[in-house]
Amino acid sequence: MSSANRTEVSDRDLLAAHAGGEEHAFAELLLRHQDHLYQVALRASYTPEDAADSLQDALLSAHRGAAGFRGDAEVRSWLHRIVVNACLDRIRRNKLRRTVPLSEESLPEPLYARDDFAACEASLIVDAALFALPADQRTALVAVELEGLSIADAAAQLGVPEGTVKSRCARGRARLATYLNGDSDSA
Repeated sequence: MSSANRTEVSDRDLLAAHAGGEEHAFAELLLRHQDHLYQVALRASYTPEDAADSLQDALLSAHRGAAGFRGDAEVRSWLHRIVVNACLDRIRRNKLRRTVPLSEESLPEPLYARDDFAACEASLIVDAALFALPADQRTALVAVELEGLSIADAAAQLGVPEGTVKSRCARGRARLATYLNGDSDSA
């Protein structure tokens, strides 16, 4: 397949070609989506190492299960869901929660315009708060709030009803507010 033809081939056609034995079809599919899938894994995992391992597990699963793709969703959504499920599986297997307690001295100072350090520190605090959430609430919030998916799209990608996504987001937001307001023991 020439490089000019590759850009014209749809994701579905690439996946079908891979399932049919085309040697480089899956690699081309991954080139198109690797950045998005890695970001999904990072957001759904506790550490970059867990994200990388989960992504590898997910891609192996997708590679092996390509022939079983039913076409109910877009290929990107199908891959997204496999990555999220691999991350959740790894979290369940690890069964440990890594938290970093914040002391009084480490609370952020007010943000000032152009204060890159304060913005970075605030981002770290929000990330810590996100990772203090249960995995199901975190993945729902990441899908809706950070990735900008609609409730319906998030529900489809996570494989749960829309009402479940709404309730997970609501519970997650409440826990985040509690955590960020300094009452991290009850989060």
